[in-house]
Amino acid sequence: MAEALGIASSIIAVVDLSAKVLSLCLQYSREVKNAKDDIDRLHNEVAAFQNTTEKLETLLKEPHGRELKASRQLLSSIEDAHSTLEQLKHRLRPSTHRKAMSRFGARAFKWPFESKDIERAIQNLERCRGSISLALNIDQMQVKLEQENRPSRTVAHSRSKQGDLGASFFFKRGEVDRGNLSKFVSTVARCLAWGTPAVAPYIRSAVNADPAIVDKAVREQFEKLVREPLSKATATSLSRPSVSIVVDALDECEKDADIKLILQLFSNLRFAGPLRVRVLVTSRPELPVRLGFSSIGNAHQDLILHKIPLPIIEHDISVFLRHEFANIRNNFNTDAVEELKLPMDWPGEANLGKLTRAAVPLFIFAATLCRFTNDRYLGSPDELLQRVLKVAGTGQGSKLDMTYSPVLRQQVLNRSGSERLDIIESFRLIVGTIVTLANPLSMRALALLLDVHINIPDTLDGPVRLLHLSIRDYLVGLEKRELVEFRVDENQCLAKHCLRIMRGGLRKNICGLSFPGMCRSAVDLEQLEKSMPSQVQYACMHWAYHQTQGDSRPNDDKEVYDFLATHFLHWVEAMSLLGRVKECLDSLRSLTRWLKNREDSRLSTFVADAVRFVQNYFSIIAEAPLQIYGCLAFTPSKSVVSRTFQHAIPRWISTLPKVEERWDACLLTLEGHSDWVNSVVFSHDSKKVASGSVDKTIRIWDAETGECERVLEGHSSDVRSVVFSHDSKKVASGSYDETIRIWDAETGECDGIVLVDGYVDVLSFTPDGHGIVTNRGVFPLTGGSQSHAGSAMPWQSSDTPMLACADSTWVMAAGKDLLWLPPECRNGQVAVSGSTVVIGCRSGRVVFLRISMADVEQWTDI
Repeated sequence: MAEALGIASSIIAVVDLSAKVLSLCLQYSREVKNAKDDIDRLHNEVAAFQNTTEKLETLLKEPHGRELKASRQLLSSIEDAHSTLEQLKHRLRPSTHRKAMSRFGARAFKWPFESKDIERAIQNLERCRGSISLALNIDQMQVKLEQENRPSRTVAHSRSKQGDLGASFFFKRGEVDRGNLSKFVSTVARCLAWGTPAVAPYIRSAVNADPAIVDKAVREQFEKLVREPLSKATATSLSRPSVSIVVDALDECEKDADIKLILQLFSNLRFAGPLRVRVLVTSRPELPVRLGFSSIGNAHQDLILHKIPLPIIEHDISVFLRHEFANIRNNFNTDAVEELKLPMDWPGEANLGKLTRAAVPLFIFAATLCRFTNDRYLGSPDELLQRVLKVAGTGQGSKLDMTYSPVLRQQVLNRSGSERLDIIESFRLIVGTIVTLANPLSMRALALLLDVHINIPDTLDGPVRLLHLSIRDYLVGLEKRELVEFRVDENQCLAKHCLRIMRGGLRKNICGLSFPGMCRSAVDLEQLEKSMPSQVQYACMHWAYHQTQGDSRPNDDKEVYDFLATHFLHWVEAMSLLGRVKECLDSLRSLTRWLKNREDSRLSTFVADAVRFVQNYFSIIAEAPLQIYGCLAFTPSKSVVSRTFQHAIPRWISTLPKVEERWDACLLTLEGHSDWVNSVVFSHDSKKVASGSVDKTIRIWDAETGECERVLEGHSSDVRSVVFSHDSKKVASGSYDETIRIWDAETGECDGIVLVDGYVDVLSFTPDGHGIVTNRGVFPLTGGSQSHAGSAMPWQSSDTPMLACADSTWVMAAGKDLLWLPPECRNGQVAVSGSTVVIGCRSGRVVFLRISMADVEQWTDI
């Protein structure tokens, strides 16, 4: 108890100290002009630290706070931060002498630190903040996981009882931190630290060595927090020979590349020592999951449920039905009068056999049947069972028909015409909306979105979910059936409600940011949730999807235009705060496609200009939400967005710059390299751009937004050339360090290194992807992690592309000189496509050459 009070009081103290230091920093920023960078850096780090500790304070105050072990081990980190903040406050506080000097007009403030002092303080606070952030990630995920109840959790519980459960994680699409990898590794590391004591010291050492490790790339997090600690632990001592890790619902992970990455990471958890790591992964057999498993070869064993022999499934369903019907019979007979009681052999062997055969292979059929027959409000169990048997006995319709049609018929049975219409309208509004939602919403948010009254008071803030996705397939597909009036297509209705919610909920500076350049990362999550509750967030992220997917109405174009002409900037600001600017651009592009066959040129013109606006300022909008209003000052004068929102330009820009009338041809400027860029190339599907630089890195960019998706590090010298494979899944890079590196374009993993005798400044994949053509020759890709190039492969024109070397006097093929270039065609930019070479000359001319590869092949000296 004393420890709990100690951590609580220490947190309160550092939160208070942080506020005082921030206040002093603001005073210095107004008075001192020669230390602005140091003041801003210190202010930002203290603000970030205060934000993190406030989150910790809130978490520990909640009912489960005493159970959060990770957060309660932070006393030393909190005390270290307290000491640092106390020293900062003491040196920043104005002295009596300075106060006296200020009365005579002398400058009262002088920055009391050197840059190295600030750097030391920032590093101390950053280290403490990293430890706190990791504990927060761990404990917040623990709270969510404890609310789960899945088959995999049963397995996890079983392994826990046996003492070999190392970690568990449960994916859930649409939920913060559950549908992606943002907290995956930190959660696994936390579980390992608590469940496998021998591993804990190595995880702690990794966090102390790099407090920002939880913000690094997933692969690096996994290596430092999972693989290395397990490897070091098995080399010393372990209390047990095996560790089990459970990952449930992998198909609920939102990014295909993340699914592949997870499987790759776990497939490499093999150690030379006695430790055995066993990983259980459950998933629906979606294509990305199947591809992910196929990529790791024989590193896994699988149990494919839909390939289990039917007799086994039939037996299991029969056992399930027998058990459930016995419970239904006993519960009903407890309250029923004697003459209405069900016989002890109900529903009878014959009926059980019919129901079992009708259900195979769908357990959801059996489960729905049992819930239906157990609903006292609909009738007695035997009456309801006979209705199901009647449908099953016809032998017509699909399994989904037999599962859901008895339930829907019962809703309108013996109802008058007006009652039937009311029931169907309510069903389509509520159930239809739940089925159509892109992401689940809580009951409270759902009611506010639909503008309906809540009359079910329990668990208002828990997400409302479909028990089984088959109900969506059934309701969406009801077109030519008896129950067609239950057919669901609520996109149009949802689009209308989303626009209504945004019109009432969006405004400029919705989160009350303290200054225009404040970064999105500094916005408090609690303030974000308060300013933009779930229904507003949903409307912002999905209104365009519902608008473009639903049946069109005559007035749709006007409603969308009126919304954008009033709230476009507010919407983009909100999407920036949510970290969804890319989705904002995707929404605008989907509207562009939707408008192709419509006649509203005014809306089409606005949306097209809005795409250019967001694309042009993507990087700054994604970083600092309020800068969207400042960007108006630099937007072309005849831009539709500029003319529509002239009034929104910040007043503090008193004199506007002179700008062009129209957008120029430059769509994006990609910034991030710290030195010259030597090579830039599009992927073959035109979705990505790769660039290689003198800074020794390769960057992978989103070609639509300009966002940097990956930074590939590993070369020890300048990167001279980069190229995508023909399927756009791999990137090859050549460098002055005399290596070629092969990278996975999705994950950033280095798949292989080819050692070459000499530097490589031009290269390309062979069409079959099994070789690399360079200025040093054509070399095979063996599939190993590292290989020496050795001798070049034989060159064949049918499978080897033409190459040109930009900084020599020759066009080259297979590393051999093919065509001499005159001086005016040298040292320019060169592009190669198949047998065509395009050379950009310094004179401004562009030279096109087409080479007949078949004729070249006849020369025996090549």
